[in-house]
Amino acid sequence: MISGLMILPFTVKPSLYIQMIREYWKVVAWVLVLQTLINYSLFYLGMDLVPGALGAVIVGSQPLVTAVVAAMMHEEERLTRQKIITIIFGISGVILISAGRQALKIGTLIEFIGVILILGANIATAVSNVIVSLKSKGMNPLVLSSATIGTGGLILYLISLPVEGTVHTDRPLVYWLDLLWLSFMSATAFSLWFRLLQRPGVTVSELNLWKFIIPVVGAVLSWLIVPGENPEWLTIAGMIIITGSLVLFFLNTRESGTLRKASERI
Repeated sequence: MISGLMILPFTVKPSLYIQMIREYWKVVAWVLVLQTLINYSLFYLGMDLVPGALGAVIVGSQPLVTAVVAAMMHEEERLTRQKIITIIFGISGVILISAGRQALKIGTLIEFIGVILILGANIATAVSNVIVSLKSKGMNPLVLSSATIGTGGLILYLISLPVEGTVHTDRPLVYWLDLLWLSFMSATAFSLWFRLLQRPGVTVSELNLWKFIIPVVGAVLSWLIVPGENPEWLTIAGMIIITGSLVLFFLNTRESGTLRKASERI
């Protein structure tokens, strides 16, 4: 909710803002429900039920889920051999990084339910990404992110009141600073992400491959910031696999695109 309010001053004048919402109301509604309400609800409920390492691996399967969903929803999104190989290596790297930090196992029915909930969040996000890519061309990405995050956050907050009660305001200053920082990060990240999804020539599945970088950055930051966190061979191996697979994929993609343009000129 705070993230949506943070973006609002940087969007457009109020009359144009309302006009865009009216023109693209179906896109706004779908993204609000899928990306904010369903994704956040299932993700946090699921992560609360599974061990951190297992949750990281399931979340790390997002590029695979997105590639499959995109191929089903959009004829230009094909599951090429290069994408499949990159996804396999990417998920393998995520597993290695997670295994280096905590044992991977599904021990109880509750944990299995948690896995299903996180997968459901992945599917909701994937469908939302495809809708933004296909249906939101011409809409200001800041308007889209402010409307969906802000309104969705308000709805989630109202739902949470009868379930978890009101928020206690007697928190230390660092709590409120962290809250503002995380809100700012969400506002920035979603606005940039929607803009990237709208760019001509950008495919949803290829863009989502970059999400394999998340556990790599997370591991590096934990070594730098969290006391007692040190590099492990499994984690380093996973990082090398992820980085290498992404570099090779986009080098091959660029080379294929160059050859295709050359043949078109001929």
